[in-house]
Amino acid sequence: MRSQSSVMLMLLLLSSPLRASSSSTPPIPGMDTILERYENYSYAERHQLPINDPHLQSQGRWSMECPKLMSRIEVLQRTIRNLGGEEIDPMSLRELQQLEQQIDTALKRVRSRKNQLFHESISDLQKKERSLSEQNGMLSKKLKHNEKESSTGDEDEQSEQQQQQQNNGEMGLSQQYFVPPQPMQIQRQLGAASTSKTTQQQQQQQIPLWMLPFVHE
Repeated sequence: MRSQSSVMLMLLLLSSPLRASSSSTPPIPGMDTILERYENYSYAERHQLPINDPHLQSQGRWSMECPKLMSRIEVLQRTIRNLGGEEIDPMSLRELQQLEQQIDTALKRVRSRKNQLFHESISDLQKKERSLSEQNGMLSKKLKHNEKESSTGDEDEQSEQQQQQQNNGEMGLSQQYFVPPQPMQIQRQLGAASTSKTTQQQQQQQIPLWMLPFVHE
């Protein structure tokens, strides 16, 4: 119990504003030294407990562990506040330098991790850009192929239409300029041909036989 009382007294003196204002009092040891002394006292008292009473051992162990845990919690909370820039007025120059080194080390780690994530993000964006570029190229080729097939089909269809129109025009012209012969003209032509043939036969009958070869020439 004496060690617990001394620990509590030192904690009160450490957190008291008199530490910063009084210059005649001797320097108070640091928190790490206080905790080390407390652990030594606790270890000594722990081994003085009766061995044949488990309940008493457990109770004594927890009664000694609780102040130690509370002290460590207080130290950690104060360290966190100091890292956040709070309650740094009572700190000495050496403590401030140590705190600055801790903050610089933490800041370097934070920046290193941030740069790593930044480069990873850039790499992912570049991969996405290449993938989108490849997809764009494939879609462009497919679109050009479809346009080429469509234009070829339109040209074939247009050529067929022009050929059909040309054929229809030729048929219309032939029907337009074709005039069927009249029946009287046919009879006249047949009569003229028959008369010419009859006249030729009569002439052949009147010409002597030895003159026929000369006539055909």
